[in-house]
Amino acid sequence: MEGHLNSSSFDMDQRDPNNLNNHHQVQWSDVIGEPESIRSNDCIWNCSYKCYRGTKNCCYQSVTLLFAPLLAFCMGLQFACLAFQHIWCYVPCIRCLKINCSVVRDVTTIILQALCAPWIETCGHCLSRVKVRYQRISDLQEEEDLMTV
Repeated sequence: MEGHLNSSSFDMDQRDPNNLNNHHQVQWSDVIGEPESIRSNDCIWNCSYKCYRGTKNCCYQSVTLLFAPLLAFCMGLQFACLAFQHIWCYVPCIRCLKINCSVVRDVTTIILQALCAPWIETCGHCLSRVKVRYQRISDLQEEEDLMTV
């Protein structure tokens, strides 16, 4: 159980400690970059940066204000239902299957050992003296791989 939110379990500064959204790069330098050969005016670059940052932050704050609590509620409900299904349905069902299938496994093992094992053992004894010799023929050309670049 998670317990209550306290400073040791809920860090307001580090909001992605497990790097779940490491792929989501939205900083200015991750999205926009001008090469050395062509550059805009410094004033335009600075203004564009401020517009990007302001719009991104304002839009994100607005969307999270509207939808984050509802989505957090829905995700909490979903994971609670998922945990309930696993704890009370799936795991007991799997345990039941393991118990019931162990009888089938034991019967199958007895039948295979009685009927197939002697035949397979006999084949093994017959083929145990077969010797295999591997020799590469150098005259054959290897097929060219058409997918190699």
